Order: sequence, then C-alpha cells, then structure tokens
Amino acid sequence: MKDISPKVGIIMGSKSDWPVMKEAAAFLDDMQVPYEVQIVSAHRTPERMFDYARQARARGIRVIIAGAGGAAHLPGMVASLTTLPVIGVPVKSRNSIDGWDSVLSILQMPAGVPVATVALDGARNAGILAVQILATSDDTLAGLLEQFKEALKEKIYRQQQDLDEERDV
Repeated sequence: MKDISPKVGIIMGSKSDWPVMKEAAAFLDDMQVPYEVQIVSAHRTPERMFDYARQARARGIRVIIAGAGGAAHLPGMVASLTTLPVIGVPVKSRNSIDGWDSVLSILQMPAGVPVATVALDGARNAGILAVQILATSDDTLAGLLEQFKEALKEKIYRQQQDLDEERDV
C-alpha cells in the first residue's frame, strides 16, 4: 500500500527472499495495514541497514518484519539499532543448511536484543503478529483480527463436516 504512511516495514537481505516475504505483505493487504518493502542487506549494505533501523520510528514505522536466509544477521542487527519490535523470518535460501542456520541465527539472540521469531519461511505469521502488535492500540485492527480468527475456526468446522460427509458419518 503506497497512499498512506507505512506502519510496517518489510525488509529482506535480497530480492530472492521476496517469494517468502510477500506472504507477510499479502496479510497486511488483507488487514489494510500500510507497509513498505525494502531490500536491506546486513552484509552488503550495512550503512543502509543502519540508516533504515535508526530512522524507521521517525518515519512512522511501528513494527519491522525482517527476513533473511543463511547467516541471517539482518533481524538481529536491526533489533540492535531500534526500539521498535522486530519480527524475524528465517528464510530457507539456496546457501542455507536446510534453513537451520537461519532459524538459529534469528532465534538465539543475546539478552537485551530480542527478535520475535516465526517459523522457517513463516512470513504470513510474521504479518499476523505485526497486525496483532498494532492492534493493541487500534480497535479497528483488533476487530479485523477477530474476524480473521473466526474465519479460521469456521474453516476447521467446515473441514470436519466435509470429512464426516466423506466418511458417511
């Protein structure tokens, strides 16, 4: 969304992370939460990463979703430079050790520099968590989340009904 000041920053180490990270963007679109998407590499553009993290709050960003593969330093480094909540998305990349290197790099942060970490390639959950954080002070978003959760519940009830019909119960 580009017409309103972004509230969520979606950042990733390279464009190759976008197929995973676009799931966070899709959920934010569904919830009508404005966001921005930037490529900010901790290793290849550290100055850009420093500037992004330090200026995000002043630009109106309230939550940062950071996806990274391999060594996956981006979420932790950004968290060390800002007081905003950072949600890390470990990305299973082509140079990854089955994704475990990314998971552990994001998950095992030192005391004082937390990064909320979602599942490997779990950008959709990162989007959901970002909206939940924003909804703590936004009743409209809280209502949209309630509708979303209700739809999840209804989906399971429909699946049970379909299964019962298949089994002729």
